[in-house]
Amino acid sequence: MPLVAHSGLPTFEHLRTQGHELLSLDRAVHQDIRELHIGFLNMMPDAALEATERQFIRLVGSCNRIAQFFVYPFSLPGLSRSPETLEYIERYYSKFPDLREQGLDALIITGANVATPDLTQEAFWKPFIEVVDWAQHNVTSMLCSCLATHALLKHFHGIERQPMPRKRWGVYSHRVGDPQHPLLREINTRFDVPHSRYNDISRAQLEAAGLEVLAESEEGGVHMAASPDQFRIIYFQGHPEYDVNSLLKEYKREVHRYLAGELPAPPPYPEHYFSKRAAELASGWVQAATRARDAGKPVPEMPERAIEVELDNTWGDTAKAIVNNWLGLVYQFTNLERKKQFMPGVDPNDPLGLAKKRG
Repeated sequence: MPLVAHSGLPTFEHLRTQGHELLSLDRAVHQDIRELHIGFLNMMPDAALEATERQFIRLVGSCNRIAQFFVYPFSLPGLSRSPETLEYIERYYSKFPDLREQGLDALIITGANVATPDLTQEAFWKPFIEVVDWAQHNVTSMLCSCLATHALLKHFHGIERQPMPRKRWGVYSHRVGDPQHPLLREINTRFDVPHSRYNDISRAQLEAAGLEVLAESEEGGVHMAASPDQFRIIYFQGHPEYDVNSLLKEYKREVHRYLAGELPAPPPYPEHYFSKRAAELASGWVQAATRARDAGKPVPEMPERAIEVELDNTWGDTAKAIVNNWLGLVYQFTNLERKKQFMPGVDPNDPLGLAKKRG
């Protein structure tokens, strides 16, 4: 069912031009269909803010539940922002006090760039914790991505993420843990997920905290885990929301860091991502750019489009299916919450009876 274009957020028009169905606010208020109100805490750096916004809102809009989806992007103080991005946020984003007042059914939280190994020392930590502590008691479910996963696991379970010897960067094959888990219903038992991170939380750490590992890769590590009640908090270490060219854009930024002298050597290719032809094009560009830099000449443009047509998206369908299952659980539970005065005997730790169904 469609997203509701309830504000002037440019992402709504962008998705409309891509063929996604959106309802105007006027049409939405005249339809007798359930609404789900979803907060979207976007902590991504300026360069990725709008792309991440589009990626997650598109996933929500791909859900097949009979509901109208209102998505409310917001951000936090303490994040380094340019004046232009601050103006964009002020113009198009909601403010957390307003969302707290009106209430939300679910919350999506993105990753963020950090400056210190200790997350609690980040300038955004206190406002971030204010949001998640409120959401823990007032929102049906939270879905967390990358750095947000590490931050919530530290806050709620005292789990410390571990630095890896090198960046985990590429597209990795994963297998599901329990195919009967409601979040994994009717998805492929093996699927790809992009990763891009320097730190890791292991299966052993998650299981010691009583969390259930739902998808794991031999090379990429754990991608997905869930709280013991199965869906109140969903943890992603990977990036299933990525566009096909997201890792390409990251690679381009890393090459430009090398060209600027910030890195001693060109970055490696993201693993299992470039085709042979894409790697040839990328290598040729890096060599030409290095020669131009050393000669004091303008650096040639990356043949981005030529490389992009050589790339494959092998994760998008599964990402949509998992988010669909997640929003289905939110849909069911918010309905139960509204009716629970008529439903004595509901187990608060298993409100949907999911454990009984799996047993």
